[in-house]
This record gives sequence, C-alpha cells and structure tokens, in this order.
Amino acid sequence: MNAAVRAVTRMGIYVGAKVFLIYEGYEGLVEGGENIKQANWLSVSNIIQLGGTIIGSARCKAFTTREGRLRAAYNLVQHGITNLCVIGGDGSLTGANIFRTEWGSLLEDLVKDGQITEHVAQKYCQLNIVGLVGSIDNDFCGTDMTIGTDSALHRIMEVIDAITTTAQSHQRTFVLEVMGRHCGYLALVSALASGADWLFIPESPPEDGWEDLMCERLGETRSRGSRLNIIIIAEGAIDRNGKSISSNYVKDLVVQRLGFDTRVTVLGHVQRGGTPSAFDRVLSSKMGMEAVMALVEATPDTPACVVSLSGNQSVRLPLMECVQVTKDVQKAMDEKRFEEAIQLRGRSFENNWNIYKLLAHQKPAQQKIHEVGWHDVAGWLGRGGSMLGTKRTLPKTCMEKIVETVRKFNIQSLLVIGGFEAYEGVLQLVEARGQYEELCIIMCVIPATISNNVPGTDFSLGSDTAVNAAMESCDRIKQSASGTKRRVFIVETMGGYCGYLSTVTGIAVGADAAYVYEEPFTIHDLKANVEHLTDKMKTDIQRGLVLRNEKCHEHYTTEFLYNLYSSEGKGIFDCRINVLGHLQQGGAPTPFDRNYSTKLGVKAVLWMSEKLQEAYRKGRIFANAGDTACVIGLRKKAVAFSPVTELKKVTDFEPRLPQEQWWLNLRLMLKMLANYQISLTEYISGKMEHVTRRTLSIEKGF
Repeated sequence: MNAAVRAVTRMGIYVGAKVFLIYEGYEGLVEGGENIKQANWLSVSNIIQLGGTIIGSARCKAFTTREGRLRAAYNLVQHGITNLCVIGGDGSLTGANIFRTEWGSLLEDLVKDGQITEHVAQKYCQLNIVGLVGSIDNDFCGTDMTIGTDSALHRIMEVIDAITTTAQSHQRTFVLEVMGRHCGYLALVSALASGADWLFIPESPPEDGWEDLMCERLGETRSRGSRLNIIIIAEGAIDRNGKSISSNYVKDLVVQRLGFDTRVTVLGHVQRGGTPSAFDRVLSSKMGMEAVMALVEATPDTPACVVSLSGNQSVRLPLMECVQVTKDVQKAMDEKRFEEAIQLRGRSFENNWNIYKLLAHQKPAQQKIHEVGWHDVAGWLGRGGSMLGTKRTLPKTCMEKIVETVRKFNIQSLLVIGGFEAYEGVLQLVEARGQYEELCIIMCVIPATISNNVPGTDFSLGSDTAVNAAMESCDRIKQSASGTKRRVFIVETMGGYCGYLSTVTGIAVGADAAYVYEEPFTIHDLKANVEHLTDKMKTDIQRGLVLRNEKCHEHYTTEFLYNLYSSEGKGIFDCRINVLGHLQQGGAPTPFDRNYSTKLGVKAVLWMSEKLQEAYRKGRIFANAGDTACVIGLRKKAVAFSPVTELKKVTDFEPRLPQEQWWLNLRLMLKMLANYQISLTEYISGKMEHVTRRTLSIEKGF
C-alpha cells in the first residue's frame, strides 16, 4: 500500500493539487485534527520498500453511522478536500460510495447546524472518490490482481520452499493453512506453484466421501516413491454441507488412516507482512497514478470507480458493478451453486482450478511412455534455471544432425523453452522445411528469458523472478547507505539490449534514472540527471540510485557513468558501483513465474495435441503451414499463439528485440515519480470498462 500512497501523493503534487494524508483510515477522517496532514514530495520518500502502510489503517464503527459521516464531511470541508482516494477491500470501498452519494445531504445538514456557511457548501458541492483494492485475498471481482496478493504469495512460497527441503529428507506430510476466508485464490495459486497433492478452497468444496479419496491418493503417491505430501487448505474451506474443514481435522485423518508423520503450519498474518514484491510495487504505482488522473478527470456524472489492472493496462471499473459481482459470488456459494461461483471469480481463476485438477494427480497413461515419467519431474517447480540444461547453439550450425535425430526418434512435435535463441532457432527450422521434409512437424516456443525480449509475448518466464532479485539487491544497497550522507549508487542490470529489467526494477525501487538502449540518451541527458541529483542532495533525501542496462550505450559504460557522476558530484555526493550480474538469474522462481510457466506448459501441450491431430495424414505427420510453428505468450490480456514467420516482420534481429515493446509506456511513470518535469499530455489515461459476466469470462493470464 505504501507504493500506492507514494504514487498518489507524488502524482497529485505533479498535477498541481494539494495532497493530504489521512492517518488511521476512516477513524482519522471522523476524528480529524492531527490525523489529516498536508503532504509534500518528501513525505513519501523511502517508503516504497516497506510493507503495510505508513499512514495506518483502522476499523471504524463511527463511519458506518450517519453521525460519523457528518463529522468526516466537516473535516474534509475544513481542509478544502473534494477528492478522496480510498485503499481497501469491498467494505471500505462501499463505505466510500455511500459517503459520496450522501455528500450533498451531509453538507445541507452542516449548513442547518451552522457548522459551515451556504457559500462553503456551494464551493465544495461535489465529492469525487476513486478506489484502489488492497486485499491479499484477490477477492474483488473485476480486478485481475489486488494490492498485496503477489507479496502474500511470495511469503507463502518462501514457507513452502523451506518446508519442502526438510520434508523430502524426513518423509513427511504437510498441511498448510493459508488466508482466504471467502476466497481460495491464495490457496489455489500456491497449490499450483508448489505441486500440492490436495487442495481445499471455499469455492469448490470436495465431494462427499473426500476423506477416503484423499487418503487413498496420498497412499498411492507414497507407494510410487514420493517422499513428500503437501496439502493446502484455505482458512475458509468447507464441505458440501457448508461445514468448516479445519487443518487439524485433515492432519488427524492422515495420521489415523495412513500413519504418516504429519505437521500443520498455519501461516496467519505472516502472509500480510514483509517486503512487497516487485509486481506489487509496480502495480500499486501504476494504480496510484491512474487514480489521480481519474479524480482529475471526474465530473458529477462519472460513477465512482476503482482502478484496476487488465492484462498490463490500467483500467477504470464502476465501483458498484464490482461490489455487486463480488456479492454474487458469495451468494452463489451460500446457495451451493459452486460451479457458478468459480465462473464468477473470473476466467483466470477457473482456468487455474482446471489446470490444478489436471496436474495434481497422475492419470493412467493411454499408452506406455518410456522417455519421461510422471515422477521424473517431481520437485522441479521450485528450482530456478533448467534441469534439462541449456545451450545457445542455433540450428543452422548443425541442421543435418538435428534432421537426423528427428528422423531417428520419429519426433513429430517440438516444444522449445528459451529466450531469443529459442525463437530464432525455431524460425530457422521452419525456414528449412522446404529442404528437409522431416522438419514439417508441430513446433511451439515457450519464451523464457530474464531479458523479456522475445517477440509475441509481453512477459517471458523468469523476468518476474529477475526483477525481484534485482529489486532485493537494490533495497539492500539503499539500506547499506542508511547511515551515509549523500551517496549515489550506479547499478548495472542484465537484459542484453532490452531495458525491461532496469526500467521495472527502477520503478520498484524508486530509482532516479534508468538508462536503456530503447530510449537513446546523450551527454546533455546525463548532465540533466546529474543536476537533478545534485538538487535532490540539497533536500532531506541524500541517497540516489541510478540503473543502467548492460548494453544501453556503446560508449557510456557503467565505468563512464561512475566517473562522470563522481566528477560532477564532487563535494556534493560520492559514488559507488554495483554490477548485479548473474545474481539476477539465480534463486527460486517467484509465484507469478511458477504459475505462468505451468499455464503456458499446459496450454502449449494442448495446442500441440490439437495441431498433431489436424496434421495427421495417412499414418504420418505433415505440417508445413505457418500456424504450425508458434510462440505462446501473454499479449495484453490473453494467452495467444503467434506464428514465428509472422513475428519475423516485427523483430529487429541485430539487437534481438521486438520492434514494439509495451513496457516503454512505463518509462513515463519512472520519470514522473522521480520528479522530472514532463508534460501530462504524454500520459495515457485508462479507459472505463464495465464488469459483466462476459468480461469475467475473458482469461487475463494471471
């Protein structure tokens, strides 16, 4: 939430508004006084990496009464506040909407009581509100991701990874209870990302007699050689009759029936704390900026809206439409219409659930497959890198040998996981089809590179993990200087020619500048950045952070920047260099990357199976159409397949980049939040979208 508070404050000041921070939520709004303070640019410096919120939050009974809202209205009018940005769940946001609809009558009452004049009531006659959804449960319908969800998943996965190492050696069963009283999102995604054996979520209670089935399945996996069982349970898990299923009940069941050494871990508020993830920091910053623009552009006819993420675009959604669908989910669950409840959660939730069911249990094979077995890939989910190993060799250097291997093993389809070379390699194989009939097979590329430079997708596997690794390093670098006055860090990130990593990390850590190849810069730009930092050092903030993508400029190297900044900052600040290098490639994958790669893997195999059936002729496979060799990826909102030959037209092969990159729009946000004066005309406002059953059925990829 701090990243959102920071973005709203800075964007508000940026557009020329007075910004106030209201401490302790609605309670502070009702009590007024010292709880309402005007903010300046520095009020929110150095908070982006802190969990929770520096302005505090409190449950407030008084605000649920008209009398409390009357006092709140008086306090707002006293400060001349007519635009309210509320961060919270559906309760807080519904409260804000009631406040807005009553505003006119509240002012009338204040005039009648002689607390304000008619003139003041006229002057502040309109209250605009915009909502940001802060809820780790991701339980607000219409929004792809709520603030805090991704960070909560990070905490859960850290615990699961830690548990898994001991459980493997001790042959244990773990029952892990995660938050989610009414929504199973956290449980579902962490089950997908950890390969859990059994899952309980409130939206889809298990069938009667589940106890026998669960114990049978756990026993079966042990007898097949598995040393570890993970059972994940949402705190709101229920059976078909609405009766609660507790983690202790599940544990006792396993112990009594199977005799397995079983432990319960209840995560509780651990999930709510800690450092926010990179995704959450960027999401909150984006939402905060969009919230300010929504308030600036609001008219008396504009409905109260929440700012949300749709794919990777900011959108505005009518608040009460979202609240209504959220209530519909609960109603469907109360009335035992569980299939409908899952559909109302949205297409992504439904798809996650279907994929989990597909992967949680080994189905009997239709035919014997000797090459790789179900258990050969057990435990791979939490490991970074590739257990198969990788090589950057391109096919054109050894085409004859590849063709010979395809012929020898009668390979009929090829799934290639990798970065730009994976795409280029498949393109070379497709272009050689005319020469070698053996290459007329189905091919699919799953983009996986921390550089995020593969055409045909907005996100490559590994890029989210790399941003988090770079962000954590920058957090530590900033922290190391907490006792040092006036220091600027020059940090070099990886990414080849693609500036995605340094730009997104820059937003997540509140960097002063991020130099990238895609946005050419001159010595004049560098001079302006140095002057900007010099001015900053004269304020209370005496630390600077500058990111540089490794290949952003042939001559302006990291060493050059260090020398330039050191020389120009002499007597004002000193400089340090950090080259993050392969630190960004290691470590355990983030929840987003685990979930996203699982989805892409399943979708790729289903697509290939379909294409194989279409290309089967007279006992053999023959596929030479363009759409039989594709890159699978997330494009804007949906997962799509793009033929490699078509992507060739929109790719620059020398710097190995797609010609158009969506994240370049984020550069504006980076500069605005670092206090560079940029015209607001460059800002692209989010569109207003409605929340209906149809929009919920579009799968957003998260």
